[in-house]
Amino acid sequence: MSQGPLDPYAPPVVIERVPPSGERAEDAATRRGRWTAWVLTWVSYATYYLGRKGISVAKAPIMESLGKDVLRNVETAYLAAYMVGQTVNGLLGDRVGARRLVGVGMLVSAAACFAFSASSVGLAFLVAFLVNGFAQSSGWPGNAKAMAEWTTPENRGRVMGVWATCYQVGGIVATWFATFMLSLYGWRASFWGPAVLVALVGVLVLLFLKPGPDAVVVPVAGAGAAAMAEAAVVAETERAERSRVLRSLTVWSYGASYFGMKLIRYSILFWLPFYLTTALHYSKTGAGYMSISFEVGGVLGTIGMGALSDRYRRIPRSWFAAAWLVLLAVALFLYARLGSTGTATNFVVMAFVGAMLFGPDSLISGAAAQDAGGKYAAATAAGVVNGIGSIGAILQEHVTRGVSERYGWDKLFYVFVALAVFSAVCLFPTFRPRKA
Repeated sequence: MSQGPLDPYAPPVVIERVPPSGERAEDAATRRGRWTAWVLTWVSYATYYLGRKGISVAKAPIMESLGKDVLRNVETAYLAAYMVGQTVNGLLGDRVGARRLVGVGMLVSAAACFAFSASSVGLAFLVAFLVNGFAQSSGWPGNAKAMAEWTTPENRGRVMGVWATCYQVGGIVATWFATFMLSLYGWRASFWGPAVLVALVGVLVLLFLKPGPDAVVVPVAGAGAAAMAEAAVVAETERAERSRVLRSLTVWSYGASYFGMKLIRYSILFWLPFYLTTALHYSKTGAGYMSISFEVGGVLGTIGMGALSDRYRRIPRSWFAAAWLVLLAVALFLYARLGSTGTATNFVVMAFVGAMLFGPDSLISGAAAQDAGGKYAAATAAGVVNGIGSIGAILQEHVTRGVSERYGWDKLFYVFVALAVFSAVCLFPTFRPRKA
């Protein structure tokens, strides 16, 4: 006997809304795309460091092998190309997209590193690292644009805080790998070994990185009159937004602050192994491994800063950065006084320096710059901030060498104290509450 609607023995009827297969597939695709983008861009920017760390780890062996003048101006040329490339690639990234900018940039960087490893003449070194500097500058604006498309203003600080560990972990792994290759095969291996990995990740980016939900979609030619009119509106909006970013007091204040931060960061990155070897008499490999303390502290500082800036959303991100920069000044003062008292103390205090520097460094160049650039100009804003900051990176060679040789290494750290305070002061014009 069939069961009627009032049959007490009939099973309960459960009405379930089944979404169309296209909707469910779209949600799953978005989740996969988000995690793919987050992981792939993290790996990408971490891998970029393999193409730049060899020069600091192998500096002393190169000078011993080829003469102390062979690397003259190589780092300056690299950083000058990197500075120009930040702005150029930032503007380019908002036009061609993150995938092509990052993928091609990594392949060119890999080729330049391989050419550097095969050189023995100062001019060849200079040209190879000039090209490498420009190629390396595609990494931050390109990956920052990709992450801007896959984050929101509500979760950006927290997500970027974790994501930005890529350049601390990348620095740690790159230093270890370059030191490992140096110890096994000599200084040339510190360049050709990383080049292989950089090229491999560049290919993966070209194959698998996709635009995010917040990406600007421009209709293609032949899509119809309405679509082409929409494309014209999008292009005009992009131009207006890039122009706004280039005139923004907030962006320029971020850049000025980043100038001081990047001068300090690149000086420590390029010179810490050399300082530990020549001033504190560590072995070459011991100095390479000990210098990892800087990035170890940086990982903790970056994650903490990002989470803090999202938790207290009404407070400007730059306020947190300025407070940590004041603590950076304290940390640098302590390192100048205590760094030579023992290996454990040196490691701990330099890790404290890394935490207080990388926290505001990642916030200002990452989430804060992305917020300032918005949907249409995130790469431009990140490129401008990084480009201005890279002026400090260029000057670090002259500041580090000039102060340390004339006044001693301890006085150099006091210069860094002043720069940390300067960077904090530069952020004052940006202290405006964020929108809820």
